[in-house]
Amino acid sequence: MNTRFDWRAEYANLLDWLCDSGRNQWREQLEQRLSTVFETHPHGDLPRWLTALTNLPCLTDTEAALDQPTVTLRAADNLTDTQQEQLDQGLRGLMPWRKGPFDFFGTQIDTEWRSDWKWQRVSPGLSDLRNRTVLDVGCGSGYHCWRILGAGARRVVGVDPGTLFLMQFQAVRRYLVDPPAHLLPQRLEDLPHQLQLFDTTLSLGVLYHRRSPIDHLLELKGTLKPGGELVLETLVIAGVMGETLMPEDRYARMRNVWFIPSVPTLERWLQRAGYIQIECVDVTQTTTEEQRATDWMQFQSLPDFLDAEDPDRTIEGYPAPRRATLVARKPA
Repeated sequence: MNTRFDWRAEYANLLDWLCDSGRNQWREQLEQRLSTVFETHPHGDLPRWLTALTNLPCLTDTEAALDQPTVTLRAADNLTDTQQEQLDQGLRGLMPWRKGPFDFFGTQIDTEWRSDWKWQRVSPGLSDLRNRTVLDVGCGSGYHCWRILGAGARRVVGVDPGTLFLMQFQAVRRYLVDPPAHLLPQRLEDLPHQLQLFDTTLSLGVLYHRRSPIDHLLELKGTLKPGGELVLETLVIAGVMGETLMPEDRYARMRNVWFIPSVPTLERWLQRAGYIQIECVDVTQTTTEEQRATDWMQFQSLPDFLDAEDPDRTIEGYPAPRRATLVARKPA
């Protein structure tokens, strides 16, 4: 079985776009990164994941519904028993599925996160996405990339270093005809500075993982065209301007959580980073209905990370996860 990933063919459309956009530096860096990920220093599990991806049935006459809460793939004909078995085997070979939900030809993937709930909170604050170029930073499996494309975006680029996330993204993409959506296995800080390429940039659930949140906000601003829009979603605490939680070690069992500000403090950070028209459009506490273990993600999840006697506190005694979404603009 051929489990080679032809990254040059998969990314040809994007690489040509970068060239046409005058971003040859990013094109060259991306080609080097893709060569490293798939050829010179691949992840140890890559052969297994590629086998799972290859196991998915070859189907023709398929379509996608990307404007619904569940990203849905449909086929003109019902799958045969053999195709259904191939589908289940391939999708389960790409577990754990953390961001979704997805429907692959009737097979429902109940992911750890109800990312559609986050989209419900985030999308009302967005500008009309029709014909916009959009960057999704820390995009995971690319669920929101597909929703953005379904909202009419001209092109969507997701960045996330997780190779498994890329394989899950490709599981959807392989059933579409060269859609203008790509997931890049790299980090935001690996992109060239001052790209000024995107109309809208999303950073959902990333800021608290950064040792320097201001640097992250500046890097995000550098991706935007003048007048471009930032959509920022992150953990926050209740409090006034100037208050920030810095966990002693772990937060909700996560090691890499550095700064959790109050909303007024986060607004000040954005202002100091040079953003304008800053607006908080939503604050919501994360519930165990939104993040939990499922048959498709069988490890520990939020119910295991909260105090069993006080669900408003984490297991370490900090305030339970609360998330805010803010929209801001880069000056024109």
